[in-house]
Amino acid sequence: MTPPPRRFRDPRTKPYDYLVGVVLVRCPGCDGPARIARISPDTWWWSTRRLTCAHCGLTRTTKGNVLAFAHGVPVDPWFGLPLWLQIRTRHGHLWAYNREHLTLIREFVAATLRERAPWYDTGAKMTVVARLPRWVTKAGNRDEILRAIDRIRTPVTR
Repeated sequence: MTPPPRRFRDPRTKPYDYLVGVVLVRCPGCDGPARIARISPDTWWWSTRRLTCAHCGLTRTTKGNVLAFAHGVPVDPWFGLPLWLQIRTRHGHLWAYNREHLTLIREFVAATLRERAPWYDTGAKMTVVARLPRWVTKAGNRDEILRAIDRIRTPVTR
């Protein structure tokens, strides 16, 4: 008897929704994991941010309203640092801003039944899962992508 399909329903989140919280990057000082978080309590993704590294104590602050998205390169939009949660596969780079973003991608890839609301119901055409490259969404690449996600999800021991 075949098991029932694993179902995924698109929560219709946008990529910017994952920039509001903490973004994990590679520290320019010690090459370990560092966090970029909001300083002010406002929830806008362009608000002032602080980079902090728990390993070497490096701290930097943005002035706010400075965002630069590099196309094809997985970096954060404030400091231009490489994202911590990234891995190179034979198809391309797989990356996420934080653990919640990575969990969403993993749930989508692992699902055998993927449901999306029609764009005309919500007005949201380009959600996070709609923007994923074709090589991530192909069922034939599922095992390889899940292994890659599991490799970058493992905690770092330093």
